[in-house]
Amino acid sequence: MEYNGGTLYLMTSPAVHVIDDDAGTRRAVSRLLRSYNYSVQSYSSAAQFLSQKIPPGPACLVLDLRMPGINGLDVQEILSHGDEYVPIIFVSGQADIETSVRAMKAGAIDFLTKPFDDHQLLSAVVAALELSERALAKREEFKRDQAAFVSLTPREQEVCIGIARGLLNKQVGFELGTTEKTVKAQRARVMQKLGASSLPDIVRLVERLRLAGAISDAHDRAHT
Repeated sequence: MEYNGGTLYLMTSPAVHVIDDDAGTRRAVSRLLRSYNYSVQSYSSAAQFLSQKIPPGPACLVLDLRMPGINGLDVQEILSHGDEYVPIIFVSGQADIETSVRAMKAGAIDFLTKPFDDHQLLSAVVAALELSERALAKREEFKRDQAAFVSLTPREQEVCIGIARGLLNKQVGFELGTTEKTVKAQRARVMQKLGASSLPDIVRLVERLRLAGAISDAHDRAHT
């Protein structure tokens, strides 16, 4: 996706959630985004938005900072504890530097002061949705990695972690109390099941799973 010289190029129709208690702003923002083929859902309050589950797919929020009840910063805090990454673009007519800095430090993509022009909003939405798409792609990659690792037998998982540490077959065999020949056969099955063509593929997969906490402490303790 790209916004360039007044033209927005879309590969999909991602969702933008507009949350603003001002009906005029809500309608204007929604109308603009729909004219660029976005799927737009609008909400008059944060509570209304939070009561619904966000559908899967690329998405971002255009979120008013100051609203009765649950305000924009509250929404940002609530979403930060969820499983889904939803980039936020804050909008406000009463923003102060301290609040905007706080929002940006907490991960907001942009902070627009009302009235903002169309280009500002569209550029921010494009950036937010690109981040959302990358996060979704990374999550799908993790799911594939995890499914592949789980498909290994417990012993194959041990061999996988051993070779990812850079150990030779005979060193893995010594640690596991088995022969080099057996480890060599298990290593071949690991490569096949993981769809790995080289040792670096295994190393990267194990590192991604380790960083995500998907390889248990028991595995790590067994190979340290």
